[in-house]
Amino acid sequence: MRKKVVVLGANFAGMTAALAVRHELHGDVDVRVVSASDHFLFNPSLIWLPFGKRDSNDITFLVEPTLYHRGIEFIHAAATKLDPVAKKVTTDDGRELRYDYLVIATGYRNKNDVVPGFRENANTITTLPAAERTAVAWRRFLDHPGDIVVAASQGAGCFGAAYEFLFNTAHQLRKAGLHKQVKLTYVTSEPFLGHFGIGGLPHGEKLLGTFLKKEGIDARVSVGIDHIDQGAMVLADGEKLPFRFSMVVPPFLGQRYLSAANGLADEKGFVAVRDTYQTEKYDDIYAVGVAAAVEAPWHTPTPVGVPKTGFPTETMAHIAAANIAAQIRGEQPAHEKAFGDIRAVCVLDAGNNGVVILADKMLPPRKHGVLIPGPQAHLMKLGFEKYFLWKMQHGYVQLP
Repeated sequence: MRKKVVVLGANFAGMTAALAVRHELHGDVDVRVVSASDHFLFNPSLIWLPFGKRDSNDITFLVEPTLYHRGIEFIHAAATKLDPVAKKVTTDDGRELRYDYLVIATGYRNKNDVVPGFRENANTITTLPAAERTAVAWRRFLDHPGDIVVAASQGAGCFGAAYEFLFNTAHQLRKAGLHKQVKLTYVTSEPFLGHFGIGGLPHGEKLLGTFLKKEGIDARVSVGIDHIDQGAMVLADGEKLPFRFSMVVPPFLGQRYLSAANGLADEKGFVAVRDTYQTEKYDDIYAVGVAAAVEAPWHTPTPVGVPKTGFPTETMAHIAAANIAAQIRGEQPAHEKAFGDIRAVCVLDAGNNGVVILADKMLPPRKHGVLIPGPQAHLMKLGFEKYFLWKMQHGYVQLP
């Protein structure tokens, strides 16, 4: 009988893992993808949605047709329980799905209780519904402008999105003729500008400081948020920053049911993995993308997370797929790459400018790392968005 592979999640990690394992085994495997969302979302473009530069149709597509044409079954349901001993997953519609191999690619949820008032008084862009609500808030702001605060809270890991939104906000203020009358402030838990949750790169602090100075942006660095009132953010050091509009990137959490799965995940819902992306406890379960736990090789005065962005997520998913294929062929799972050793490849958009971030390793110590500023970064991100959506919608995960 053909082996059964179940993939939980249908975004960057889940789609890549499902399509790659079918490709590795030339279709000689039964693959099911289980997801609470029936759409793929290109998360990096959520930074543009509040400003009307994108809508949901521009950055999403239905996953079932893509999977169907590759011989993969799609189940539109949320996983609610995982029994690693019985090797089965329970979904919210009552189904029990048995597997020989499981890939956990369930992404993230926002830590909405990161500080009092975040849920009620701040906007964010880390999910599609949240970004759409932020778009409404931005339109209200344009009718009644005032000060703006953009923040990455304590424990946040997606600093790239915070910087991108910050610089896109500055760009939009210039376009609207509001640049001189609006005070724009950036609040970050990073120990220095350009840390990005990856320890920083050579000259990064100076480069980001130059960007902020050029746009007239004030910064509060290495500080957490105490609470958010309606119209004001109060920092951990007691400073109060009034705002008419705010956007806060919170920390991410894994899925709740994973924490109840026989010690599989920690209290945040993240799963400890080996360099093969097999879980530490079970050889037949893999965790990739945001679901995989990553330990930062440092301690900072204000806690910061580690970004598990698109490039490392794809890398993890391909390694997991190759190892599952090896196990199904009766071989040892020999493909390995520690998260910290994956290359850092990122494009930070800044409206009509940007920065290309390249390094030989995600986490230090590194041999090489560089930040390349310029308008070409903005054009690269526009091009990559179109390419990646095309690649994923057509199931061409073997392409770079």
